[in-house]
Amino acid sequence: MEIDLRFFATFRDAVGEKERTRTVTDDATVGDVLAALEHEYDGLEGQLLEDGAIRAQLSVLKNGRNVVHMTGVDTPLEAGDVVSVFPPVAGG
Repeated sequence: MEIDLRFFATFRDAVGEKERTRTVTDDATVGDVLAALEHEYDGLEGQLLEDGAIRAQLSVLKNGRNVVHMTGVDTPLEAGDVVSVFPPVAGG
């Protein structure tokens, strides 16, 4: 099945584009996709997951809803889902 991935700020720089469509298995989870991204892009290695969980202060959304409020890395994906990945934001 296909899902859409959206990247912001430094993650967009690491991937080299704002949006990409990815084919995943029918039983794929958010954690599976994040692990694959860390493996595929050097700039994302160690930036998305920590000890099997989404790194603190990261925002990962599935169809506009933070996966922390779902089942985190175990959140299942369905065809057509949009997964957005935001790095930590600092500033004042």
